[in-house]
Amino acid sequence: MNEPGGKRLITAESVTSGHPDKMCDIIADAILDEYLAKDPDARVSCEVLASRNLIVVTGEITSDTMVDVVQITKETVERIGYSRDFCFDPNALTVIVAFDQQSVDIATAVDLARDYSQTTSALGAGDQGFVVGFACDETSVFMPLPIYLAHKLAFRLEEVRRTHVLSYLGPDGKTQVTVQYENGRAVRIDTVVISAQHVANAPLELVKAMIWQEVVVHSIPSELLDDRTRYLFNPTGRFVLGGPAADKGVKGRKVIIDAYGPAARHGGGAFSGKDPTKVDRSAAYAARYVAKNIVAAGLASQCEVQIAYAIGMAEPISINVDTSETGVLSDEVMKQVVLETFDLRPQGIIDMLNLNRPIYEKTAVFGHFGRQDVDFPWEQVDRQSALLQAVQHRVG
Repeated sequence: MNEPGGKRLITAESVTSGHPDKMCDIIADAILDEYLAKDPDARVSCEVLASRNLIVVTGEITSDTMVDVVQITKETVERIGYSRDFCFDPNALTVIVAFDQQSVDIATAVDLARDYSQTTSALGAGDQGFVVGFACDETSVFMPLPIYLAHKLAFRLEEVRRTHVLSYLGPDGKTQVTVQYENGRAVRIDTVVISAQHVANAPLELVKAMIWQEVVVHSIPSELLDDRTRYLFNPTGRFVLGGPAADKGVKGRKVIIDAYGPAARHGGGAFSGKDPTKVDRSAAYAARYVAKNIVAAGLASQCEVQIAYAIGMAEPISINVDTSETGVLSDEVMKQVVLETFDLRPQGIIDMLNLNRPIYEKTAVFGHFGRQDVDFPWEQVDRQSALLQAVQHRVG
């Protein structure tokens, strides 16, 4: 949004683990992790829906092993923090499981894909579509400031609940941050919105005061706050009934929160519940890995990488690099550098980032990118030297 004087406001949001949509993401990735722990080659596409005391788990799974999906689902809900006190008792849940095997046509195309660049068989993409990876030097983790701060608030909101600093909070919560930019630079926080579920007898004014003291103060740099910053804490007032008891949850409905907020485009595919042969997940991680290493190497201050695939084909059908005119090379030359440095075929991505292992439940909340609490392989900046060598070869 543009305002007089060239000011621009950019807003991003995040949610805690008890948000009904996000809970479904976590359940899907917990099931995926259990399969990959027993069978690294499992093909998993898991969908989850939650409503009141019902959770439906469906999708396509092909594996030589079996896992107790009902038990994993209930344990995950309990781990998130739901109980009878918050009207969603894991012990009273009805869990319906309805899985099919992966389509034989898709499985054959993926397993026996032709790599036309090398005339050999290779792992093909599990679907068509495109993915987007993004990085910028606006924060230390190479993420846009609005989504970075929204995630920090959500992470802290969850932390104070789990550590009983604010023991009266419930699992459901949402955060939102509006950052004011001038001439492309973040100058202040315009608005902070936090909605936190709480027990029935918690005084509303106490909840609001402690959200400021224990969440905002710990998460947002004071130099970005001023006397014009607006704070909206539990703006509807009472927030006792939350989670699936108040709103249905569906996996894959928080794709912008999972990625970069409004700062970058999105391929549209959800991440959670999908094994790494599904390129809308694994290639999105690879695109972030490429973009982050480009910015970390000082080759651009902002970089967006788009990669497109066709189902059953190993080689990407297109790759685009956009540095918004901040790169030291033209975007076309940068693309050639990327092609020389990274193997962006599905099997190449899986091998490069070691993705056939149970690492996914931790991705499902607080964003898949820019995390500081966990060590994800696509967040490493270990390809800077290779990129710089490729650049030197091109311009030397």
